[in-house]
Amino acid sequence: MATRYKIPVSTLIVVHARAQSVLLIERTGFPGYWQSVTGSQEPGETIVETATREVREETGIDATQFGGVADWRLCNVYEIFRQWRRRYPPETTHNMEHVFGLELPREVPIALAAGEHTAHCWLPPHEAAARCFSWSNREAIERLVQPSR
Repeated sequence: MATRYKIPVSTLIVVHARAQSVLLIERTGFPGYWQSVTGSQEPGETIVETATREVREETGIDATQFGGVADWRLCNVYEIFRQWRRRYPPETTHNMEHVFGLELPREVPIALAAGEHTAHCWLPPHEAAARCFSWSNREAIERLVQPSR
């Protein structure tokens, strides 16, 4: 059986309630690693489909019920952590991350993906950004409260 590698293209989706609070989820196996919804593109998916699927899988939220994910037209390239490189094709060291937002009218109940995340919280944007382990996640959340550029 052939090894199925991850595509080094992913999404980061900042789920927020009218920019007043931001949803963070804690990774299983990495206590203290808080992040927004993230996930890799699957073969044949558009990047919007990836973002929509990841929100549903990781939180139970159907983004289409809230107008869908919004493409922030922001991409980040970052080095893949060494412990996770085995998931990608040989010699792959970097990932292209596409940033999206999902605005909700209010905080909604969350159904975490079993085995993927252990906890969630809603925090004000500045607190959420400070808790994220990823620089790209921090910067994306900070965009919620920065004046338009």
